Amino acid sequence: MFKVYSRYGVWIAIALIAYFLLLKLIGFHQYPELSSINGLIFGFGIYIAMKKYATAENNFKYEKGFEVGLFTGGIASILFTIFMAIYMYQIDTEFAAGIMERWNLEYSLGTLMLILSVLIMSFATTIVLTLAFMQLLKKSWNTQDGKRHTMK
Repeated sequence: MFKVYSRYGVWIAIALIAYFLLLKLIGFHQYPELSSINGLIFGFGIYIAMKKYATAENNFKYEKGFEVGLFTGGIASILFTIFMAIYMYQIDTEFAAGIMERWNLEYSLGTLMLILSVLIMSFATTIVLTLAFMQLLKKSWNTQDGKRHTMK
């Protein structure tokens, strides 16, 4: 299981970094609205990781699938946040000031606030998408065999 979520978590992070650098190349990296595409990247990667784990396991349990989704997104979130921290502190120090100015916020809040925002938004996206995808991947109890698991 570690192999699945670590592999897909790293690939999600690479895709997020590539997307950000593409936006930087075009000059659109200053528009936070375009980060909504990050949700699609997260969603695709988490779904593929959970689907791969579900097909590899004979007895797919909800808890294990949920764990795969959370850890896949968690690894991607942490790696992307580390990249953004390096980018904001070392490569483009004016990037954080530009974002804060667009949001009409005081710069005294600093770059750390943006980094924490990236991390929190990534974790929130991971949790929501994992919950949604587990509804698609879980086994239904709406069968004759499943009726014996209901309360009478």
